[in-house]
Amino acid sequence: MPYVRHWLRNSILLFALAITLGLVAAHTHLIQPHDLQLDRTIQTLRTGWLNHTMEGVSYLASPVAGVVILAVWSGWLLFVRRRPMRAVATFLVVAVGWNSTQLAKAIVARPRPPREFMLDPEIGSNSFPSGHTAFTVAAVVAAYFLLRETRHRRTVLVCGVLAVLLVAFSRMYVGAHYPTDTLGSVLIAGSAIFFVTGVWHARVLPQLHRLPLMERFGLSRELDEREAASHVHGTVPSGRRQAAGSGSAPTGGRHRKHAGR
Repeated sequence: MPYVRHWLRNSILLFALAITLGLVAAHTHLIQPHDLQLDRTIQTLRTGWLNHTMEGVSYLASPVAGVVILAVWSGWLLFVRRRPMRAVATFLVVAVGWNSTQLAKAIVARPRPPREFMLDPEIGSNSFPSGHTAFTVAAVVAAYFLLRETRHRRTVLVCGVLAVLLVAFSRMYVGAHYPTDTLGSVLIAGSAIFFVTGVWHARVLPQLHRLPLMERFGLSRELDEREAASHVHGTVPSGRRQAAGSGSAPTGGRHRKHAGR
């Protein structure tokens, strides 16, 4: 997971921007009419085959599918690839980025679009932001983190952006969300992921060896590879020995210098 400078400030600013957008959209008339009009414009495209396609796309980012995808992905990294650090990092990025929407939903409390416009009426949580879109954003970011130092990083980035746009479109197409709900999801998930990157380097990584069975699944080897890669790329390692063998945080480098920002 990369280290992001000023992670706490960036996280707070993005979260505040998202909540402000949600409150304005939900409780004023500045955005709501335009949101509803764009929804209705998108829904004029409905046809039988496209209805099934968009419902399928939407289901792939649903809570049930999301839990299965996250469990299989993290389990594959841990049990098959023997990469416990990457497994934990991926789980945290996706889980926190995705579930951060619940806090925003509670604060903004925006009702869903009118039920008569929905293909499959939604029940339960509020409209702002879209959890489906947030899951997709978090999954794309996690995949990019895993592959950012490989030749596949651009492919992941391009395909990831297209996936986010497709899921966001599907949520508006089926009538479950407004456009600002999907935009708010990107901001909320981004805010949560900024926060995770900071906490990862400041708190989680130095204590990762304390988790049961981490060494059994190859934590020391993975930390060795990470330190070797940091020398190759000219970055400052965060202290492999401190992270793997002691309970204290790394003693040098940029991670300690900026950990509280």
